[in-house]
Amino acid sequence: MPAHTLNASSAGARAADAHRHPAPWRAVLAASVGNALEYYDLLIYGYFAITIGKLFFPTGDAWSSLMFSVGTFGVSFIMRPLGSMVLGSYADRVGRKAALTWSILLMMLGTAMIAFAPTYASIGLWSPAIVIVARLLQGFSAGGEFGSATAFMIEHANGKRMGYNASWQAATQGLPHCWQRA
Repeated sequence: MPAHTLNASSAGARAADAHRHPAPWRAVLAASVGNALEYYDLLIYGYFAITIGKLFFPTGDAWSSLMFSVGTFGVSFIMRPLGSMVLGSYADRVGRKAALTWSILLMMLGTAMIAFAPTYASIGLWSPAIVIVARLLQGFSAGGEFGSATAFMIEHANGKRMGYNASWQAATQGLPHCWQRA
């Protein structure tokens, strides 16, 4: 085979490989933004815990309402291991990008459910039920996001700087704290 044919075919292979695995910084940026937004949601819920307690868990006692609100916050952590196993398995079978897409969509759904949930005064016990289901969805999502995003970042390191790429997963968990303070 002539040399120019080999060069053209190897250039085509490199272009196809580059298309399959975009620049590592793009993968890190995409996974980091998703991670930061998921943790931002946690902070927002904590920031509004008193208000959420009053609107969705009215008991006549501010302390009890706050405890129900905080308990609902904690319920999401129960679902994280399940989300990790289910979405992690899905990521292994279908792909990290697909798993991360589902993770973000589920987080958005849970967040929208809380944002648009009618208050206790409007629909009674259905209101806290909606908030609890939304927090369960968010916990499931967050559990699946962490491992899949870390693996996604490592896979896109192309054998170089895998630890550095993966470190952004933990580093971006602190970004929401900065946003909250701003």
